[in-house]
Amino acid sequence: METRTAEPATAASHDPAPAAEPVPSEAAVPGPSRTAPAAAPDRPDRKDDLTGRLSDQLLGLSRRLHRAQRLRLEPLGITPAQARLLRALSHWDAHGAEPPRMADLAQRLEVVPRAVTTLVDALEERELVRRAPDPSNRRVIRIELTEGGRSAVQELRQARRTAAAEILSPLDDDARAALTRLLAVLDQEEPEGAGHSR
Repeated sequence: METRTAEPATAASHDPAPAAEPVPSEAAVPGPSRTAPAAAPDRPDRKDDLTGRLSDQLLGLSRRLHRAQRLRLEPLGITPAQARLLRALSHWDAHGAEPPRMADLAQRLEVVPRAVTTLVDALEERELVRRAPDPSNRRVIRIELTEGGRSAVQELRQARRTAAAEILSPLDDDARAALTRLLAVLDQEEPEGAGHSR
C-alpha cells in the first residue's frame, strides 16, 4: 500500500485589515441643505390681473349705460330692440343707400327674420317705418324710415347722449378725450380730429 506523506499546511496569507475610517463627529455630519427654499409658484401675472379688472369695469359700465338708456326710451314708447332697428335704418338712410330688405335687417341685427317682422309691424303701426316695394322688382319689399321715424332717431340719439353724459360726468374734457382715444384703439377706429395716421 502506497503511503502518502502529508504536506505541512501552509499558513494562509492574510492581507493587513484596512484601517477603520474615522466616524465623523456629530458636528461634521452633514445636515439638511441650507440652500434657499424653492421659489413659490409665481402669482398670476399682473397684466392678467389688470385685464380681468378692465373686463369687469367695461361690462359694468355697459350695463349701466343700457339701463340709463332704457329709462330714457320709456317716455318715447320705444323698446331697445325697436331702437336698434331704427338706428340700423338710419345708417342706410344717412349713406343714401337703397332701403334694406327684411333679410338685410335680420343680418345686421343678428336676429332671425321673424323677429324683424315683429319689430317692423310695431313700428309701422306707429308710422315710424313703412314697407315699400322695390322699384326694380315688385316682389321685393324694402323697409324705410318715415319722417316720423327720422325724428324718433334724433330723439333716440339725444337719449343716448344724455345717458352717457350722466355716466361720464366725473370726467373732465381732457379725460374724456383720452378715453375716446383709448376706446378708438380697441374699436379699431380713428378718433375724430386725432390728426395722425396709424
